[in-house]
Amino acid sequence: MSEIHTLDGAMLAKLLKNGAARLNSKRTVVNELNVFPVPDGDTGDNMFMTIDSGAGAVQDCTQDPVDVVSAKAARQMLLGARGNSGVILSRIFSGIARGFAGVEKADAAAVAKALETGIEEAYSAVSHPVEGTMLTVYREAVRYAAGRHRENDDLAAFGEDFLQELRRSLERTPELLSVLKDAGVVDSGGAGLLYIAEGICLALQGDEEPLNGTPVPGESPKAPDLSAFNEDSVLDYGYCTEFLLQLQRSKVDIDTFDAGVIFDWLKENGESVVCFREGNIIKAHIHTMHPGDVLNHCQRYGEFLTLKVENMTLQHNETTVRNGYSEEEPQMKTRPHKDYGTVVVASGSGIRRTFSELGADEVIEGGQSMNPSAQDFVKAFEQIDADTILVFPNNSNIIMTASQAAGLYTKAKICVVPTRTIGEGYAALSMLDTSSGNTDEILEQLKEIISGVVTGMVSAATRDTVMDGVQVVKGDHIGFTGRQILSCAPGACATAEALCDKLDAASFDVVLVIRGESAGEEETARMLEELQKKYRRTEFIPIDGMQPVYDYILIFE
Repeated sequence: MSEIHTLDGAMLAKLLKNGAARLNSKRTVVNELNVFPVPDGDTGDNMFMTIDSGAGAVQDCTQDPVDVVSAKAARQMLLGARGNSGVILSRIFSGIARGFAGVEKADAAAVAKALETGIEEAYSAVSHPVEGTMLTVYREAVRYAAGRHRENDDLAAFGEDFLQELRRSLERTPELLSVLKDAGVVDSGGAGLLYIAEGICLALQGDEEPLNGTPVPGESPKAPDLSAFNEDSVLDYGYCTEFLLQLQRSKVDIDTFDAGVIFDWLKENGESVVCFREGNIIKAHIHTMHPGDVLNHCQRYGEFLTLKVENMTLQHNETTVRNGYSEEEPQMKTRPHKDYGTVVVASGSGIRRTFSELGADEVIEGGQSMNPSAQDFVKAFEQIDADTILVFPNNSNIIMTASQAAGLYTKAKICVVPTRTIGEGYAALSMLDTSSGNTDEILEQLKEIISGVVTGMVSAATRDTVMDGVQVVKGDHIGFTGRQILSCAPGACATAEALCDKLDAASFDVVLVIRGESAGEEETARMLEELQKKYRRTEFIPIDGMQPVYDYILIFE
């Protein structure tokens, strides 16, 4: 095998594709490296969807230099990042892109420098970096490989050193984090990095891996129901129009061209506009009644690389049927301007409906095992005409993604309220008071509200273990708050009742009992009756949440 001494843009795109493909084939392995014994492991899915969004964006960039390909991939990863692991991964590649700035082709020294910048970027994205995580694994592998190689060294050899130290560092993670050691697993994010690195090293050696494996739920394209729009239909929602436009020197002065010219015109001629320049390519998205006018206008500046025009009436129909309700406002309708808007994350049709009834402007579907991307948040922000938008992630693994999306959005002030559970989000939104108009004061009040809420959850145990002094048996149910297990019993109801005892339900005025999709209605009614008899001064309020993962979510207020 011949040595490779320089990395060009085409090779970088190939490496990213193979890294994504390798991780895709091992996503289930990474998902199952879950410390907590409930079926919420999704690190592999989050990391795959993040890197795949970047890899997919650069597969046509065969003539672009390293810095252009790297920047474009990093931008898409920022938008596609899901979960903490996905956000950190996107930040690693964002740093790498910054390190490649001005580089057309990279030798081993340039690669080492870019990877080092990835360390800085990733650590800066985490408020409290913890050693024994993917941050450690990446840092140690970069510095080991960089310390062994110099300019013009073989990149395949550099990659092999990186990979070997990555494996060794990953094996050391349980010694740095007791929670990993107690569970008998290595860090899942570090494992995801390992599989990405394996794919990259295989590509450097000339071996490519097919993109196979279990598809991510909801990611496979679905053919639209064409019967939803016939000869008598009315175009209520317009067309979702997206394109990549390659600027042409024959039409514009590329060096001085301001993409704001296109952006401003699109804003005047449509809604939900997203437009930015990456290198010499314009990426645009717009909802418009007249896509032909949009395309004709934009062709003044260049030629299209990709085009997608979709009838949103079909999209709206599909969404209504799939979600089982149609309360959402049509996207083309103009909402009144307001001082404060709200975005909430929730899974389960009943919980989403409850948040809508509490006044949430946008409810993003997501939660444990189904983290939304930064782009999902940006799209939600686009639907709200408000000066300030308050975001309630309702899951500790989504807060970083929401914060990243807040940094990407410039049309409103975005404030992420760090709600870590559905209970905290419910209490915060139900008691939200924006009448003062003082954002700092509002956020402080929300912080106080959140501190007074306790959220308990009941879910089936996925393996035998001992945690927090509780013997957990696979197949039984565990009751927990935060990451602390408080009860374990053969049935969900018995576990929920024991959880109420442990959390002293008698000391709370109200307990909301949110029933999941796997909990029976009759057995839940019997449980509520027993709890009401036992805790006569506490009011138990049932909600049919229909959420996955958790049989019950109990909110103590």
